[in-house]
Amino acid sequence: MKAVEYRLPKEFDKSFIVFKEQGLFFPCPWHYHPEYEFVLVNKSSGRRMVGDHIGTFSEGDLVLMGPALPHVWVNDQKYFDKGNTEKADAVVLHFLEDFLGHNFLHLPETESLKKVLHLSKRGLVILGHTRAQIAKIMCEMPNQNGLKRLVSLFEIFDILSHSTEYEPLASPSYMENTRDMYSDRFSKITEYVLRNFHRDISLKEVANEANMATTTFCNFFKEHFRMTFVEYLNTIRIGHVCKLLTDRDRTIIEIAYECGFNNLANFNRQFKRLKEMTPKEYRKVLEAEPMTA
Repeated sequence: MKAVEYRLPKEFDKSFIVFKEQGLFFPCPWHYHPEYEFVLVNKSSGRRMVGDHIGTFSEGDLVLMGPALPHVWVNDQKYFDKGNTEKADAVVLHFLEDFLGHNFLHLPETESLKKVLHLSKRGLVILGHTRAQIAKIMCEMPNQNGLKRLVSLFEIFDILSHSTEYEPLASPSYMENTRDMYSDRFSKITEYVLRNFHRDISLKEVANEANMATTTFCNFFKEHFRMTFVEYLNTIRIGHVCKLLTDRDRTIIEIAYECGFNNLANFNRQFKRLKEMTPKEYRKVLEAEPMTA
């Protein structure tokens, strides 16, 4: 079974990714990515495969996985049966090793954390009181912003650094035999989009950048990024819009055009789809928060 490399878009005003995975079942195939990942299952049950480990998961299951470790969560058959009304629900947290700078894990204060992250390259199932503490924090994080969100991640780091309530999943020999699977193609695509999202980007143009035919590129992108290229591009643009909306001297229309939206109806539709509120409502929320000096 060949693992698929996945990438998720990161918002401009956030240094790491937190999201809710909700639906009738968990949709990801056998995959890997360059980020560390926490997966907290709030609802659902089934089998999880992490490296060469096969186990089961149920409500409350919490796993930390290191970079390049293939994994998949497969729901029980009842979640696929016609007429099923039970939902799968999880909170997922992704962060890169250097998301706070290349020197972060070289600080003396992070020595204990570094040991846990090293072990997570085999996957760690987190147990007991540690699991309960981290689960509570993770469930609050999707609704957090700014420093509060970052502080929550540091709280998780601190809890893990002082705990021994975890067990490795994949065997040591599995990780020793796992080669570096990262693809330069991903970096080319994401860097190109970040440089050019403010203007029209055609599928043919970005496919050429990836050295692929347009149809092949569309299939590749959907498989690895879990969304179409247009959906990804809009996600990047809306993330930058949110950052610029903090500048109260600029109009929403001006910001929309600057971020690559030439159609205001489409801009408003995409913004509401991703943020569950209009740009005007989003700015009001920002204005309700106290400004820092």
